[in-house]
Amino acid sequence: MQNHLWNTVQRHKAGEPVGIYSVCSAHPTVLEAAIRQADVDGTYVLIEATSNQVDQFGGYTGMRPSDFRELVYSIADETGFARDRVVLGGDHLGPNRWQKLSAEEAMINAETLVATYVEAGYTKIHLDCSMSCAGDPVPLGDDLVADRTARLLRVAEDAIARAGLATDVLYVIGTEVPVPGGAHLGRVDCDPTGGGQNDP
Repeated sequence: MQNHLWNTVQRHKAGEPVGIYSVCSAHPTVLEAAIRQADVDGTYVLIEATSNQVDQFGGYTGMRPSDFRELVYSIADETGFARDRVVLGGDHLGPNRWQKLSAEEAMINAETLVATYVEAGYTKIHLDCSMSCAGDPVPLGDDLVADRTARLLRVAEDAIARAGLATDVLYVIGTEVPVPGGAHLGRVDCDPTGGGQNDP
């Protein structure tokens, strides 16, 4: 099976101005619209589920990773969109859902979470251990975040081997989402007309 996402990354690294947007929704209408747009564009579609939407316990959607996969595939089938043009991703996989638990309890759940996504055939795996759990310092230090991320990466790689998956998984490591408003320090001036905001 062609690895569309890896091909896009390689083309981008070679200097081509290419990219792909991801759709992170569990709503069937949104998923269908994304698939139909990809069909019109003649591209593949990248559809992601977040760790709070879909997890090994059902998440807030009531779906496990395999359930969400089948939902997406069923919509693709109904629209005549080839399944091999669908790339599935897991977004912010880590202890996020279990921050009120101790770090070890949260990480054990996160390990199962990552394994279930990988075993369900998701090939874009975003590992995010940037959040503090009960008893953790706030914010977490880089070394601790890196250690926890490496732990989940090992789980993902072991799941690939255990399941005999002949696929390349693309990992996104860390948290690429800025704090609300994009401000980290200092004052942010907001334009009351809705025209945006400017860091001083």
